[in-house]
Amino acid sequence: MVSGTSVGAIHACYVAATAHQTQGRGARLAETWKSFQLEQVLPLSTGDLLRLPARLLGLRLRGNDRSNGKLPERLYGLLDTTRLGDIVQRSIPWRSIHRNVQEERILAVCVAATQVITGKTVVFIETKEQRVPRWTREPGVIPQPARLLPAHALASAAIPVLFPAVRIGSTYYADGGLRLNTPLMPAVYLGADRVLVIGLSNKSSDPEDAARAERRVEAYGNPIFMFGKVLNALMLDHVDTDLARMRLVNDILRSGAIAFGPDFLERLNNVSEIQRGQRFRRIHDLVIRPSLGLGALAGQVLEGKRGEASVAPLLRLFLRVLGSGGAASEADLLSYLMFDQAYAVPAAELGFADARAREEDLLRFFSDEPIGSD
Repeated sequence: MVSGTSVGAIHACYVAATAHQTQGRGARLAETWKSFQLEQVLPLSTGDLLRLPARLLGLRLRGNDRSNGKLPERLYGLLDTTRLGDIVQRSIPWRSIHRNVQEERILAVCVAATQVITGKTVVFIETKEQRVPRWTREPGVIPQPARLLPAHALASAAIPVLFPAVRIGSTYYADGGLRLNTPLMPAVYLGADRVLVIGLSNKSSDPEDAARAERRVEAYGNPIFMFGKVLNALMLDHVDTDLARMRLVNDILRSGAIAFGPDFLERLNNVSEIQRGQRFRRIHDLVIRPSLGLGALAGQVLEGKRGEASVAPLLRLFLRVLGSGGAASEADLLSYLMFDQAYAVPAAELGFADARAREEDLLRFFSDEPIGSD
């Protein structure tokens, strides 16, 4: 089973669509990213940059053409993602998702997106039977059977304000990471007993966080710096909460067996199946995180561009607004927009290196051996 939100939704669809292929899928995905050039993926001229403040305030918005009676495919965003959408549609063999699900190479594909009008998270799920299991009532999360299309992945990756919301049916959706960044819940409800989590934030100690906070004081007044931190808080930090809740349930089940005997779980599930339609079980997890913060990596790339003769207008904006030092060293907002080989190459190398460092854990995870929590 594969489950993803935001850029993870695009990658989840790629994994599902290429499940029938042999080795090299990861490398091919990385090569796609390495081929990007920012000016081509997110075209933005100097004039566009000068108009951004007015567009942000809604002073230069134009109504969508609805003269033909049809709803527009996308609602307005600050940046034009048309070319990005073309790349997503072209780079993933979408029909193969359906074939691989029908042939049970993939049991389920889950893509989460935020419904703009209600703020609820909708988890679009494609399974062979085109139905979803009974879910325990979760506030604000709705499972929905779907035949996944490019629109589902693009909607999940539509960062609010920056990227246009995407229409699915008659409703518009934005980034699924706002409430369900690491979608553990769909995998759990679909029956997973092992969960491999690919996180996007590196884990640091409290003393390290405190030291960085002192160095950041001057950068707090920088709007781009602050917007990047807000995006991180909204879209990256849920994973630790989800993992903590899952591990707490594991501890309760383990303690229950010690306190009430080895048949504790069976007795508990006799009641849970009737009341919840779900069985409790211990779920093992393995978490792969970047050893370097992606905002810091984007900051390094940005600093490397300083002094170059030809720099994309968007990067010139970041160089001017962030300046140098504290703010530029943590270019979190840029890490969401850096569709460029200058960033993708070191990011891919970092990802492969961090996975290799956990090779033994990964081999054990995909074997039949019992494994413990991360």
